[in-house]
Amino acid sequence: MSRGLLLSLLSSLLFALLYYYTSLLAPLDGEAVYGWRMLLTFPCLSLFMLYSGDWQAARELIQRLLARPALLAGLLASSALLGIQLWLFMWAPLAGRALQVSLGYFLMPLVIVLVGRLFYRDRLTGLQRLAVACATLGVTHELYRAGGFSWETLVVAIGYPLYFVLRRQLGNNHLGGLWMDMLLMLPAAGWFVAASAPGVTLQAQPTLYPLILVLGALSAAALVCYTLASRMLVFSLFGLLGYVEPVLLVGVALLLGESIAPHEWLTYIPTWLAMGLLVLEGIRHLSARRRLVP
Repeated sequence: MSRGLLLSLLSSLLFALLYYYTSLLAPLDGEAVYGWRMLLTFPCLSLFMLYSGDWQAARELIQRLLARPALLAGLLASSALLGIQLWLFMWAPLAGRALQVSLGYFLMPLVIVLVGRLFYRDRLTGLQRLAVACATLGVTHELYRAGGFSWETLVVAIGYPLYFVLRRQLGNNHLGGLWMDMLLMLPAAGWFVAASAPGVTLQAQPTLYPLILVLGALSAAALVCYTLASRMLVFSLFGLLGYVEPVLLVGVALLLGESIAPHEWLTYIPTWLAMGLLVLEGIRHLSARRRLVP
């Protein structure tokens, strides 16, 4: 589990870096950035799987699909759920909606915890329960203050838990499943890139070429770490560790010029406190593991 904790934290750092990195790709719009990200991440992920030996999981999934074609419906749904999230992640910083998406990432771990508790019978430690209580306070305040959430917030908060549950039900909660999700996204990604007239933009700004290549490498590394962490950790702990990423995303949103209004602090402070408790829980777990190792 210690390795899963470290991978989860690393994925959060990489996703936050990717969130900021998107702002460097202007004048490309969110759809073009999403398309380039998918087209470049897919070969990077494929190479990593060949190196790590995870390619076997993709081959087994293809064999399952050939033996049971009805599985394609579930795989298409899984790919669509992930594709929407990846597009929104690229679109939000460029559209000035980074804070709304960040709030969705604050809510998402709480929804995952509830799903894990209700459907998977996961048990929570004392610190994890306290973290849930803090997060619930922040969520309750936001509901009272705003009377609801933006569509960007709801898409993240509900869409990702549905995606993780569906992957477990399909039995593709591994890098092979992620590879298949991205393979099925490629037609849409290619269409977005073609529709944005990328040749004209890139010829006018040749510095975008290396930036786009780095985009693919960052995206692949973040997704690999995230997927590996999701299969190493119990569902609830994986969800609770998700609070690290939105804290970093809020920092990125502030760097990009957005701001938190005074009446919104009671939403963010309890959720940041929840994140701090989870970090403490992770440190305690790592310390306990070290004491057990001779």
